[in-house]
Amino acid sequence: MRIKTIFIPALVFILFFKPCFSGEEETLSLSLEECIIRTLKDNLNVAVEVINPELADASLIKAKEFFMPRLDIGFGNERTESPSYWWLEQADTVTNKDLDYSATLVQQIPTGGNFSLTLYNNRYETTAGFQVINPRYGSSLRFSLTQPLLKNFGTKVSRREILIARNNLDISYSQFEKVLIDTVYRVQEAYWNLVYAIEDYKVKQQSLELAQDLLAKNRKEVEVGKLAQIEILNAEAVVASREADILAAEALIRRSEDLLRDLLNLTEEGEMSQKKIIPLDKPSFIQEEISLGEALRKALEKSPDLEMRKKTIETNELNLNIARNQLLPNLDLEFSYWSPGLSGTENVFNPLDPFGPPIDTITHPPSDALKDAFGFKYDNWTVGLTLSLPLSNFTTKADVVKARMEMEKSQLELKNLEKQVYLDVKDALRDIETNFKRVEAYRVARELAEKRLEAEVKKLNVGLTTNYFVLQYQDELAKERSLELKSLVDYNLALARLEKALGTSLEKRKITISQFIGE
Repeated sequence: MRIKTIFIPALVFILFFKPCFSGEEETLSLSLEECIIRTLKDNLNVAVEVINPELADASLIKAKEFFMPRLDIGFGNERTESPSYWWLEQADTVTNKDLDYSATLVQQIPTGGNFSLTLYNNRYETTAGFQVINPRYGSSLRFSLTQPLLKNFGTKVSRREILIARNNLDISYSQFEKVLIDTVYRVQEAYWNLVYAIEDYKVKQQSLELAQDLLAKNRKEVEVGKLAQIEILNAEAVVASREADILAAEALIRRSEDLLRDLLNLTEEGEMSQKKIIPLDKPSFIQEEISLGEALRKALEKSPDLEMRKKTIETNELNLNIARNQLLPNLDLEFSYWSPGLSGTENVFNPLDPFGPPIDTITHPPSDALKDAFGFKYDNWTVGLTLSLPLSNFTTKADVVKARMEMEKSQLELKNLEKQVYLDVKDALRDIETNFKRVEAYRVARELAEKRLEAEVKKLNVGLTTNYFVLQYQDELAKERSLELKSLVDYNLALARLEKALGTSLEKRKITISQFIGE
């Protein structure tokens, strides 16, 4: 019998479907995993979000530059003229020439201080008389250290910007991971909703075909006088109603397809955007058992939201410690050590006539000054402490209060987020269990509806019932089919929500952040 051949394998038609579009329209057949991979590759939201870790990494590199050594190079050239006001200068106009140049290497140290190493050289020449060395070359090698001992002391204070930038980088990675997980779930949701829309369309199409068959049967029986004319009108009304259902189902398919196409970034004009998307996968119905304790452990371990909140707490804790450090007085240790050197043209005067002209000159090369400086021929050093006591620190105390409040706020937010994660995991597990039972219940209901309709059709063929009851049972069967399919899709979406709540969507598919962001 035709009715029997349609309804007994009904579930097979529902689950193992083929494209429901007729004609030669081009199609794009995709599995769920193919949709996920293509979306993660081409989705605009993912493309935008991938920039944030790169920006955070650039900020970290900039923060590290604070500890990069710095080379300062100085050069000066001075020439002065002045009238002579002392007869020993032996000149009407005294001309002085001073050429100096230096190189200083400056390095910040992790404890909050800095040290510098300076090499200074100069050449000095004058026209004034009675100069023992003229021109003369001077060199000096100086080592200086400045170290805060109270305020601004410590590695956390000096490396604050680096630590914050590193935390921000970790937060950006977690945020990007969250976007990927959310995107995976949105693809799953759009995919299974499209599957439901297509299969619901097929259910309604089968229901329409049954109504059309019954209408054709009624017309023949009216022609031979077995039924009244009103039966044709009743069947035509049902056919019209089911045709309207078909139109609604087609609109749902187009909308579901557009949502998936938008995630796949196929909305731009082009060949791909004109193709119909045909899902290749069918909803699975495999019971997955996971305890609440195990699920919660995974969620607390892998949740990107929790990781971001923990990094925020680390930053706030750092800010609080630094704010407390700023309450301390300034006590700075300063230490310098330098070694000078001198050379040039030495004038030798006659001891018997010291005011006469030089009797000889001895030239020493400029390198002798450098040798003296690097040979530490002359030792010079200085050490000191500077204590600075603020007369008022209202602003600094306010910063401590603000940092403490930010710290307490972030800790409360973490606890609240942990509670939300617990609820999300619990809801997902509950939905999985509920929808699993719904699928089994609706499957039984659909099988019973099939048998009841088949029995009613047999009764109609022998005149023991009316078309009204057959049409009613057809509607009930279509409803049970749709409900069974919806519960099966809801079961798969509940599994997807559990993946999202556990933060395992990427791990399950062996997707890593490094695939999107270069290390």
